[in-house]
Amino acid sequence: MSKIIIKSKREIALMKEAGIIMIELFDYLESITKEGLTTQYLDKEAGNFIKSKGARPACLGYEGFPANICISLNDTLLHGIGSKKTVLKNGDIISYDVVIEKNGYMVDACRTFGVGEISKENQRLIDVTKECFFEAVKLVKPGIHLGDISHKIEEIAHSYGYSLTEDFGGHGIGKDMHEDPMIMNVGREGSGPILKEGMCLCIEPMVIVGKKDTKILGDGWTVKTVDHSMCAHYENTVVVTSDGYEIITLKREDNNG
Repeated sequence: MSKIIIKSKREIALMKEAGIIMIELFDYLESITKEGLTTQYLDKEAGNFIKSKGARPACLGYEGFPANICISLNDTLLHGIGSKKTVLKNGDIISYDVVIEKNGYMVDACRTFGVGEISKENQRLIDVTKECFFEAVKLVKPGIHLGDISHKIEEIAHSYGYSLTEDFGGHGIGKDMHEDPMIMNVGREGSGPILKEGMCLCIEPMVIVGKKDTKILGDGWTVKTVDHSMCAHYENTVVVTSDGYEIITLKREDNNG
């Protein structure tokens, strides 16, 4: 039985402080994402940026994870580890999945960026992944079922001919990185918990061009598509408000996609 923790206004205000750092970090990472850089360098830059703001890169050390953030390239869906051997090339797509802790509370978000000039196919994948999020988040308000969000993500992705992993999904967040409820990217309308004001949710479509099957590499973390097809990931921390939602890891002017 899941136990979903309702956050107070004070707790949400503390989470928003971490959310501001997240927004600034993605602006910085987008500006420095260029061919020729190693993913290890980008991981170090992200960690230093977060710490310079008086916060903590919460992925580092989480269940033994060895990097500041997750950096996933091309056919890596999740949990990629920065490496001095992995060098960005023109045309790559790169996902930065970040958890920041400040004031004892966490936020979690992900962006997928292109490196240099990317193909129309890869840009379409990135755009559709964002569309899945923004169409689903429009449903968020007290009284709706969590399954409605999952179903909308599934409906959008499948309408473009893409697949969705059924092995990983979103989650609640607060003092802990992963809280109830689990938020899958596939689901039935009218199923699952009913949303209430004060819930804090990480909604994160992970969209795959080819088949949905994934595999975990020998490092115990890196998740790749079995058929090596490209994938993209987009995530925000969303607060359920009295009459809808607020995305606290996104600039206000970008809240509608």
